[in-house]
Amino acid sequence: MAVLAGCGPRDFAAPRELDDACSIVRQHPDYLRAFKATERKWGVPVPVQMAIIYQESKFIGNARTPFQWKLGVIPVGRQSSAYGYSQALDGTWDEYMEQEGGFRHKRDDIGHATNFMGWYMTGTTRELGIPLYDTRNQYLAYHDGRAGYRRGTWKSKGWLINVSDALARRTLLYDSQLRACGKR
Repeated sequence: MAVLAGCGPRDFAAPRELDDACSIVRQHPDYLRAFKATERKWGVPVPVQMAIIYQESKFIGNARTPFQWKLGVIPVGRQSSAYGYSQALDGTWDEYMEQEGGFRHKRDDIGHATNFMGWYMTGTTRELGIPLYDTRNQYLAYHDGRAGYRRGTWKSKGWLINVSDALARRTLLYDSQLRACGKR
């Protein structure tokens, strides 16, 4: 059975122009509804959510981490349990569902994924004092976990610092684009 673009949570087709926020939300109006609902509930700005989802899954709902291989030919499992738009790990997703009562929530549903991000990032603000609009540091804590951020594990990962800096710039780009097309 073919899945039609724009037909609900099982639409895994990535937007065609990932560098154009207006194009993304035109192709997937359900994304904008989800982003705005999360912004209302948790306070995480839409462009911050979009930048982090861009990095985590490129807006692909069923994204998974790559397989690891033994001897170059034998698959031995995935790099992690990260799955979906937000690339939430199994344990963190389970904690979210327990606290938020979302036992039917799915990581491959954009609304559930952004709600998860809002929940997680609000916890990061509460525990670490990182503002919700600070994409760079929110992403560092998102990627390495709050305990890892607190320990400074990210400080030895030049590639991660570069990615976080690029996401901060992408947030500004998405924000200006959304304002220009009247979606912000």
